Amino acid sequence: MPKRLKSLLQIVVFLGIGVLLIWLVTKNLSDKEVEDIKEAFRNAHYWLVLPAMIIGIASHWARAVRWKLLIKPLGYSPSVLNTFFAVMVGYLANLALPRLGEVSRCGILARYEKIPADKLVGTMIAERAIDLICLIILMIITVAVQIDVVGQFFTTRIWVPLQQKFANAGPTQWLILAVILIVVIAAIYIFLKRFARSKAAVTVRALARGVMEGILSVGKMERKGWFLFYTLLIWTLYFSMLYCGFYTLDETSHLGFKAAMAVLGFGSIGMIVTQGGIGAYQVLVQQTLLLYGIHATTGYAFGWILWLAQTLLVMVVGFLSLILLPVLNNSRSPQPAAAEIKK
Repeated sequence: MPKRLKSLLQIVVFLGIGVLLIWLVTKNLSDKEVEDIKEAFRNAHYWLVLPAMIIGIASHWARAVRWKLLIKPLGYSPSVLNTFFAVMVGYLANLALPRLGEVSRCGILARYEKIPADKLVGTMIAERAIDLICLIILMIITVAVQIDVVGQFFTTRIWVPLQQKFANAGPTQWLILAVILIVVIAAIYIFLKRFARSKAAVTVRALARGVMEGILSVGKMERKGWFLFYTLLIWTLYFSMLYCGFYTLDETSHLGFKAAMAVLGFGSIGMIVTQGGIGAYQVLVQQTLLLYGIHATTGYAFGWILWLAQTLLVMVVGFLSLILLPVLNNSRSPQPAAAEIKK
């Protein structure tokens, strides 16, 4: 398949999923619910978005410093400013095309710091692996500290509806369900068997090896303590940004740390699922806030406010980074880490 066609299909699929989710949420809204969403937007305290955005910039700066720590063992010491610009351009590129951000980040730094792009790719894999582990840990802690809330949600939203659906099922319905289950299991088995011999499986295994190598490379770093510090700082700033966002709406201003942890965790998943998080982020934030008694329309509006704030931040700072990179690097020469050691 031609690369351009493949890229176009990726955009269509990821954006399509987001648009579909938005449509599914809004198609059955009553006039009153639509008006409630508009009312939430009208009454939002938008000036409180500004401190949240400042915290967001700080989190991206911390990410840039952490990335530099991963690069230094390779024998290079890029400027933190260039690294920050590369991070922001990467986020901007991700709004246009899935996974384009990683390529853009490495390309920008390779161009302005004269670091081989293939070496930078390894650091990107390590960074993504650590972030994935952090997200998993966050989700585990979120569930563990509020198992009662999660249990109630599972009972009322999943278990009880299933019980009601199958309570009056007769032999014919159970037989049909059994046949469907057998067909699904057989289909999964056949798919996995064929997938194991495909090129995609080779790619997945190579990616898994890369993730493991990335994780192990962190253990070999000289400044592991600082790396862990900046990792914790990044996620703390993400949390603070979201917690600050609660105060943009009166209906969410009373929510505490546990709610912020839950929204951060599920919202992060939403940012991964669709192009730029559109659709999925808003829906997951809405569904998460239902656990804490926030009305669906308010939760949906809150999800949009958060998403718009983050997207606007990425667009503004990302475009500024593109402009400033050639201006500030006009007469600058790269400084290898090895040269610093000799001094």
